[in-house]
Amino acid sequence: MSFLRSDERLPYAIDGLPFERRDWALLLVLPGILLFSAFMLYPIFYLVYISLTDATHAGTIIGGGSELIGFDNYVELFGDSQFWTSMGITWLFVAVALVIKVFLATGIALVLNHARVMGKRHMRAAVIVPLGFPPIFTITVWRGMFSSARFGVFNVFASYYNDVVRSVAGVVDSIVVWTSISAPEFLLVSVPIGWLSGRWTAFFAYVVTEAWLAYPFMVIIIVSALQDVPTELHDAAKVDGAGYFHRFLTVTLPAIKRPVLFASILTAATSFQQFLVPWVFNEGGPARQNELILVYGYREAISFQQYGIASAIMVTAIAFIGMFMWLSVKYGNLAEGVQEDQ
Repeated sequence: MSFLRSDERLPYAIDGLPFERRDWALLLVLPGILLFSAFMLYPIFYLVYISLTDATHAGTIIGGGSELIGFDNYVELFGDSQFWTSMGITWLFVAVALVIKVFLATGIALVLNHARVMGKRHMRAAVIVPLGFPPIFTITVWRGMFSSARFGVFNVFASYYNDVVRSVAGVVDSIVVWTSISAPEFLLVSVPIGWLSGRWTAFFAYVVTEAWLAYPFMVIIIVSALQDVPTELHDAAKVDGAGYFHRFLTVTLPAIKRPVLFASILTAATSFQQFLVPWVFNEGGPARQNELILVYGYREAISFQQYGIASAIMVTAIAFIGMFMWLSVKYGNLAEGVQEDQ
């Protein structure tokens, strides 16, 4: 039996012409390269080109009525305060939503992976149900839940909260007989609440909806990671007298750190590209204060007919998210163990 080196040439023939292993490899990956270029690279390069022109609407692009103006669009963009407001609120949205998703998904995954929890298989199936609904349907439902009407879901919850506070104050008042005690006003909320009319209440609505949309993906990743944690490590920690939380910090968390980081990078990138939630809720309002970066670019292109500026916004967004993902992978050691020559 003979063994061939990986770099040894293996002759083939097509129509009498010699064909070698590397030629075959190139031929097999060529369709994928062409498709990737057609659907990914070409649109990005064309977007960069449009960002360097004075295109104002689709007709100037299709009909060739736009002219190259260099980096004027970028200069104008970076001098626009709305751009920095949009970029700041976008990164704040990404950060807050990511923290909530990681803690929520980790807690759910720990419950679904615990040995004493019955019916884990059915519970895991129930957890990923949100993935089965179209995002526009889910977002529309959440928008109705954040309705400013008195009988909107979250306004009803706010009314229940007020009732609980008043009930507690009533119990205290019945116990303390020498004075009259009522519920403090600063603990009560004014109902109904215009959830989508205020900047931070609307931002809260964005974050809650984004967490609901993304947590099933995080749960799937974390549950898979938890199942790979060796039980021997937990048993050894128990022998040493480690409690549940100590075992979580010293055994479980280090073991699932890289999968959680990987899932966090992906879901953060998705949150950065969120468009439907702010647009369906209140179009990035009130007064464009919650205008995430994609909503900002869309409005510049469609509402204000500034395709050049909008393209510059999108190119800048791609650069930011690309840098974020590169830094996350580099300093998160996610490429550790991958050989340079592979």
